[in-house]
Amino acid sequence: MKVAIAGASGMIGQALTDHLRSSGHTVVPLKRNAPGSSQVFLGVDEKYLSEFDAVVNLAGENIAGRRWTESQKKLIEESRTSTAGYLASCLSRTKGKPVVFINASAVGYYGNRGDQVLDESSSVGEGFLAETCKKWESAAEQACREGLRIVKLRIGVVLGRNGGALAKMLLPFQMGAGGILGDGKQYMSWIAIEDAVRAIEFVLANDSVSGAVNLVSPKPVTNSQFTSAMGKVLKRPVILPAPAFALKMILGDMAKEMLLEGNRVLPKKLESAGFKFMYPNVEDALAREINGVSQTKTAQAF
Repeated sequence: MKVAIAGASGMIGQALTDHLRSSGHTVVPLKRNAPGSSQVFLGVDEKYLSEFDAVVNLAGENIAGRRWTESQKKLIEESRTSTAGYLASCLSRTKGKPVVFINASAVGYYGNRGDQVLDESSSVGEGFLAETCKKWESAAEQACREGLRIVKLRIGVVLGRNGGALAKMLLPFQMGAGGILGDGKQYMSWIAIEDAVRAIEFVLANDSVSGAVNLVSPKPVTNSQFTSAMGKVLKRPVILPAPAFALKMILGDMAKEMLLEGNRVLPKKLESAGFKFMYPNVEDALAREINGVSQTKTAQAF
């Protein structure tokens, strides 16, 4: 396939580009235009996109890059809705190709749901992240036209050593300063970077998969379980908990929605379609990324 990727410079985008190219696909990164331009991407319009079989949009402001001030929240939301909306508008006017549009979303769509088991049929939650994801997905749906399959990837915490949450957590855990966040009971829906890019390729090729798709491992864990797994893989103590009040004082709303709350999300659509995970267990995924090895025999290709 010939695939255009927006957000190709991010952790997932880079890994996906490398994976697709190694599988024989042609990948073209979309370059952002100057701020304020009517074209969000340089030279990208419906005529340009008609040359591709698929478009993948992973672009958006880093949600954990800065404290959530009102201006930062606006930037996070608009960076997603404007990009998705622009690509969707172009795609709605193409004919024949592309045949699939994959737009990133996040498990934040479900909001804080405690230990409730969630899948793609579950309702939208409450909070800033849930509202942002809802608008993000609505923007992507504007691409609707005959012959175009739209997939909204609700992505969990992607475990990759080269970026994202894991890269930020490594140093404190390596120094023995890692510990549970709050009471540690909040669920974390995660996925290994290798499984994430394999799943995206699977979705690209599988015409039966459309709509919302949870990009998460089939085995979500609590923060306490994740912390324990990190300690085992790194062979470091995990005895310094981070009190909820301190996190809220430092990070504000970001701490509440991203660190102290969570959801228990399952990849029902992926598994029903026949996708097999290489790293369904968090300890295996961490060992693979941190040490380059698997902890058990479960981490193998099927």
